[in-house]
Amino acid sequence: MEQVQQLKQKQKRGLVLASIMLAMFLAAIEATIVSTAMPSIVADLGGFSLYSWVFSAYLLTNAATVLLFGRLADIVGRKPIFLIGISLFLTGSTMAALSQTMLFLIAARLVQGLGAGALMPIATTIVGDLYTKEERAKIQGYLSSVWGISAVSGPLLGGFFVDMLSWPYVFWMNIPLGLLAIIGIVLFFKEERVQEKQSVDLVGSLLTMVAVSLSMLILVEGGVGIPWLSREMGILLILAASSFIIFFFHEKKANSPMMPFEIWRVRAIKYANLTSLTSGMILIGVSSYLPAFVQGVMEKSATVAGFTLTTMSIGWPIASTLAGRLILRIGFRTTSILGGISLIAGGGIFSLLSPERGPVFAAIGSLFIGIGMGLSTTSFIVSIQNAVQWEMRGIATATNMFMRTLGSAIGAALLGGLLNNRIQAALNESHLNDQFTVDSTNLLLNKESRSELSEQALHVLKEGLTSGLQLVYIGLLVLAIISLILILQLPKGNKT
Repeated sequence: MEQVQQLKQKQKRGLVLASIMLAMFLAAIEATIVSTAMPSIVADLGGFSLYSWVFSAYLLTNAATVLLFGRLADIVGRKPIFLIGISLFLTGSTMAALSQTMLFLIAARLVQGLGAGALMPIATTIVGDLYTKEERAKIQGYLSSVWGISAVSGPLLGGFFVDMLSWPYVFWMNIPLGLLAIIGIVLFFKEERVQEKQSVDLVGSLLTMVAVSLSMLILVEGGVGIPWLSREMGILLILAASSFIIFFFHEKKANSPMMPFEIWRVRAIKYANLTSLTSGMILIGVSSYLPAFVQGVMEKSATVAGFTLTTMSIGWPIASTLAGRLILRIGFRTTSILGGISLIAGGGIFSLLSPERGPVFAAIGSLFIGIGMGLSTTSFIVSIQNAVQWEMRGIATATNMFMRTLGSAIGAALLGGLLNNRIQAALNESHLNDQFTVDSTNLLLNKESRSELSEQALHVLKEGLTSGLQLVYIGLLVLAIISLILILQLPKGNKT
């Protein structure tokens, strides 16, 4: 009888894991499938200067709420928070599919990001609850591979929808998959009700959103929409700095802080989180702007652009699965170092990217980035969850997710700002700034509109986009080097 009960429990664990992986797939695929479709979306809706905001909006609410949802999961339980996350994500997907303007699409992405803020950390936390320490490395490898699988299918599906159907399908596809995940969690995931009630740090969550929002506004619009030396920029800088300072002191005094600073005293957590910040910037730099380079500079199709991102996803699941085994043999630090070296290799290839090298060269760079992400992210999650007890596991996992998401949000804003500034400079230098704006880069992403440009305008816009993206990729190499330096600070052996 006991054996039958154990078998049923294992079957339920498998079904819960499948439901969790499906929900994670939804959040993970958003990065690559939307990236592949973005050149077509911006060509249809217009507003190239808002290009990075489509990613930043999603990452903004994700970063601002991931800690709140992580804390709520420790207080009221994993299941209700997870279901709220899926519901919000599907609501945002529906809004995005119905978008008629870039601003409405950005609003939809804000709602999607709210849902993703609950999906990713709670999914990982549930697995930490269901499986033993010995099983976690292997299972976390499966979860990390979801990112890889999504990145393999994301560009292909994105390219297919854009070339064969229309871009709203990249959002409509989330609905049936999300409903399946909800059914699986409702039917198969049973958790004991948490008896202890604690306060929720809503003020901390609000301060996070304000601070991150202001920072992204500064990075994206600085030098383009808002001059760096203007009064408006000065006010924004003061408000952003004040928000972070107030957040820091508020969290130190809060009874149930959204981000408990004591977990940062654990060396494994501190350096894993800092590396997640820089690797998040690398990830968004590749997934957001590589399709624009392939389509706008190399003048290839959305499907070819998708292929260059697909290789990142091939490397990710393979490396994640391998990481689960390597962690048990050589430890999470050495596994993470291998990941850091791979990130540098990928960053180096991207820093040499040019129109003449072609999409295959870009795809090789993506492959190394995927391998680096797969090895490092799996190692970080396992080491963090092994370093804390159950009552802190949700917030500790969420903190790592927060740092990676914050890195992606800052990266999208910072790199987007660099790109916009470079395009604007190219227009100013050629004295075409009275005829064209940064938004005119839309014209490069569509074959018909590209053919209508004069030879001079085509050259200037293309040169601006090319040099701007090359600047972005040099930034990726610098970030990869910083990531490895941080990884080398991780404790050796089983120390924390």
